[in-house]
Amino acid sequence: MEFLKKNWSNILFIIFILLLIIPQTRTPIQVQLNRLIAFAPSEISEEKREVLTNYDWLLQDLEGERHTFRSSEGKVAVINLWATWCPPCIAEMPSFEKLYQEYGNKADFYFVSSEETGKLKKFLEKKNLDLPVYQPLTAGPQQLQSNSLPTTFVISPSGEIVVNKTGAANWNDTKFKELLDDLAKEQ
Repeated sequence: MEFLKKNWSNILFIIFILLLIIPQTRTPIQVQLNRLIAFAPSEISEEKREVLTNYDWLLQDLEGERHTFRSSEGKVAVINLWATWCPPCIAEMPSFEKLYQEYGNKADFYFVSSEETGKLKKFLEKKNLDLPVYQPLTAGPQQLQSNSLPTTFVISPSGEIVVNKTGAANWNDTKFKELLDDLAKEQ
């Protein structure tokens, strides 16, 4: 008993590390930690914004219908590059779901994943998400390339990349919604 009293913090730390090693418990812990530290994304200052020069990107939805990113030219577009195995991606999905339900008519949303259709459908069903998920059929515009997941871009109607966020964020934040409202006025 004396041993437990002296070493309780070390024992808890070891248990926590063990839980992070076990795949079945690691992902839920990482998701919750990412949700705790997720803040609203930052807007890129106007002088540092790049303008998207290429809208040529062929995508396919989960029903097999083809879509072109060109249809979003002149509109507000939110592009999220993600995967079902990515804890930060999973952590931000509930805030994206709320944002999409509220702003799906003010902006074009693209949740892009290279994973197979069945896996994506199963994930969306399990998490009770109703997001427009696409698979890339061609490489996306160079300015929308990323080696990190999740990465989210917000494109203004004039083609400016207004947000380029790597990592989990709270997308259902009031400040971010104000940004989308301001961008939507430009359409």
